[in-house]
Amino acid sequence: MAGRTYVVTGSASGIGAATTALLRERGAKVIGCDLGDADIEADLSTPEGRQELVHQVSAYGPIDAVLAIAGGGKTGLLETNYFGAVATLEGLRPLLARSEAPRAVAVSSTSSLAPVDERVVRACLDGDEAAAVAHVAAEPSIGGTAGAYGIAKRALNRWVRRVAPTPPWAGAGIALNVVASGVVDTPAASWIFAGDEVRTAVESAAPQPFGGFPGRPEWVGELICWLAGADNRFVTGQVIFADGGAEAALIGDRHWH
Repeated sequence: MAGRTYVVTGSASGIGAATTALLRERGAKVIGCDLGDADIEADLSTPEGRQELVHQVSAYGPIDAVLAIAGGGKTGLLETNYFGAVATLEGLRPLLARSEAPRAVAVSSTSSLAPVDERVVRACLDGDEAAAVAHVAAEPSIGGTAGAYGIAKRALNRWVRRVAPTPPWAGAGIALNVVASGVVDTPAASWIFAGDEVRTAVESAAPQPFGGFPGRPEWVGELICWLAGADNRFVTGQVIFADGGAEAALIGDRHWH
């Protein structure tokens, strides 16, 4: 990692802050991006903020990896967690392609395993932000903010699976992967731990038999660092769950039937 330059969105807290710290400890240069307390301050829930991010990163010069970690929140969930992440990755892809070992990682969640409204996912994958947001606003049955978060992460998983093996990404030598985290002790997840009832319900719905509940942000950061490092020469297009075994407990061997 030493000598490489990493762009990290969501760098001011949670998994983004933990990953930033790990990278800097290992000699990497990090361009941190967040709403505040960062090298670049930009709101990825808006088209203007996304454009500003790309513009400001471009002024820094060459980059070697993009880590689209920014997410969570209580508002603008589709806008930040899907459209903001995709705009970050697509907008910075031309800069990445100049690196000798370009890498990109998006952060998703075990929430992506929940049932979703396929109309919203299709609108996301079609790039129709207005339609996706309108569907969620018009249909409380979709699941409100919690549902929108899971939908955004499901769409992000699918987008990466679609584009990672294509000429602009794998063909350009860029590894693109997803790390889907379990429940981790971050400010964005603090509502889960505010009361025993919610904590117990969440832990029951998504048990984490390895590592415990909640996980630590640096545990997820370690995986992100490896995927985004030059030593990753053969892994791309993967959705890797760093979740204490929650995905395996919930899904089992379904994919291999």
